[in-house]
Amino acid sequence: MAIELTAQVLDTLSQSDEHVLSTDAFPSVPSTEVKGALDRLKSRDMVVYEAIEKDEAILTPEAEGIAANGSHEAKVFEAVRRSMEGMKISDLPKAVGQESAKIGQGKAIKAGWIKKDKDVFKASADSITDAIRDQLRTIQATRTHPDPKVIADLKKRKLVTMQKSISYRFSKGPKFAKEFVKEETDLTADMLASGSWNTIKFKPYNFRSMGAPAGSGALHPLNKVRHEFRQIFFEMGFEEMPTNRYVETGFWNFDALFIPQQHPARDQQDTFFISDPPHADRPRQDPHDTQHLPNGSLSEPTTQEAPKQDYEKYFDNVKEVHENGKYGSIGYRYPYSDDESLRLVLRTHTTAISTYMLHKLGANPRPARYFSIDRVFRNESVDATHLAEFHQVEGVIADYGLTLGGLIGFMEVFFAKMGIHKLRFKPAYNPYTEPSMEIFGFHEGLDKWVEIGNSGMFRPEMLEPMGLPKDMRVYGWGLSLERPTMIKYGVKNIRELLGHKVDLNFVESNPAVRLEKK
Repeated sequence: MAIELTAQVLDTLSQSDEHVLSTDAFPSVPSTEVKGALDRLKSRDMVVYEAIEKDEAILTPEAEGIAANGSHEAKVFEAVRRSMEGMKISDLPKAVGQESAKIGQGKAIKAGWIKKDKDVFKASADSITDAIRDQLRTIQATRTHPDPKVIADLKKRKLVTMQKSISYRFSKGPKFAKEFVKEETDLTADMLASGSWNTIKFKPYNFRSMGAPAGSGALHPLNKVRHEFRQIFFEMGFEEMPTNRYVETGFWNFDALFIPQQHPARDQQDTFFISDPPHADRPRQDPHDTQHLPNGSLSEPTTQEAPKQDYEKYFDNVKEVHENGKYGSIGYRYPYSDDESLRLVLRTHTTAISTYMLHKLGANPRPARYFSIDRVFRNESVDATHLAEFHQVEGVIADYGLTLGGLIGFMEVFFAKMGIHKLRFKPAYNPYTEPSMEIFGFHEGLDKWVEIGNSGMFRPEMLEPMGLPKDMRVYGWGLSLERPTMIKYGVKNIRELLGHKVDLNFVESNPAVRLEKK
């Protein structure tokens, strides 16, 4: 077919010295096939061509019916006009059809073709001009209309859709010939033996052509930014926390963080609850071979037994600090429910992991720095900036003598490594931190301040039940992984970054990221 179309192009040009339009010469041939034939000839300078792009109006199936049989309002008028005494409103659907009656009666009244008299429609004109049908017939024949307002109105009525059309204007090239001679691409042994190589026409090498792209794997932009975050944390002496528990109990996800059981975050509108099984056991010592063990400094050598912790006491401490108050706090003073505490949820934040690790630290209190980057889940409506699952970047620092000023200073150093040097801090509320601060950074591209994270110092009601000393303080802060990734790569809709709408070319073509570089 390709060689056949190439010959047809040459034959068409041999009969004309003027430019030829592909839509006139080959109206039924797809534009991709026409371009292939023209490219083949252009590579030998046999033709020259240019592409012509334009928007064409295409009738929808409903519009094709109107072009053939008349508009809904015209059908209504004709039915009413034929009824000498007028037509009852209830009889109109039987005469013109349910859809035409529903759409056409209002438009016919608005045009002044019919009028309503109690429960009867009567004609107000002797004859009409069905302008909609005429407009659609014009578009059907020419794929356009001289009046742009008509196109706009028909698009609103969903009678036409616009689509791009590509055609080609071509003419004879400097080496035009009526016959397309096949060029050989390979020199064979038979050609050398027979001597035919001396007369055969070979295809010239195209040294400017691009080579075939080599298939390879590619890191997702989220993984690239995640890698950069991990490098920043490691550079600052942090240890990565294990994050392989997507399902947590309400105890670790909420109660241990001093979040009351009546808090709105625990409603089904915000949290995904597990239905089978709905509850877990009370907190207990992890098995020795579990994968959910801390790395590095918290890992005990295999020859030594890890310090035993009293999980029952910890559970009772958390319950008491909620129900009656403890450690100098009056608590929330409500009846604490063990069943609510043991309900299984998809974790709503990685702070549940931080709580688990800080409790481990309570067995051997000492300065420590932990971080985690992993997926969390929220029962939120999906839109351009929200998904039901996203990634949270979190860091905690435990040490003696920490102050709020120290947290602000550390945030300035941490975000400077990400290339964010202008920060503002705003007082905020979190159930498990006091004081708490929202962190804002100045976005040079948007030329405005945007929220980039949340931070605070963990409350004594959260830390002391774990067995941590009274004079030990813990910083905590977090931000999403998606927001800096969207800013870095210029993504406006989060669904183009994560999910089934992700363009694989976007994943493969974007470079590695350096957060401090513009």
